[in-house]
Amino acid sequence: MLFGKRKRIVKRILVVEDEPLTAFDNEVMLRDLDYEVVGTLDSFEDAIVLLDSEQVDLILSDYRLSGERSGLDLARAAKARGIPILFATGHDLPPESVQLAVGRITKPYTERTLRLALEATDRLLAGEPADPPKGVEFYAQGGG
Repeated sequence: MLFGKRKRIVKRILVVEDEPLTAFDNEVMLRDLDYEVVGTLDSFEDAIVLLDSEQVDLILSDYRLSGERSGLDLARAAKARGIPILFATGHDLPPESVQLAVGRITKPYTERTLRLALEATDRLLAGEPADPPKGVEFYAQGGG
């Protein structure tokens, strides 16, 4: 690549977060980082409806969501659709998560950590080496 940034794979992000303030913060941070926020939703059901009608490059999702279904359910549905998911949570995740997600960013996090996490996730999805920043963990087999 000559004279410039590498082309992003991740451009359109769906935020799935049940805490309104965190959802708002994520949306603002992502837009400040020049990502297109496809939607900001709080439940599995709403996310599935959107995934079936919009192109999404990455899902940034909490583990706990509104309603009966969890982020793990969303990760299963996303994997079936070939869409990578990055968990954003302060909760421990079940072992199955490593088979379904690209990784996790641990809450709370700063805009800088989110930026570095997304840049590293983009490289990882492009098949390039990517070291996760502090507060981020990548899973060897997960992803879309």
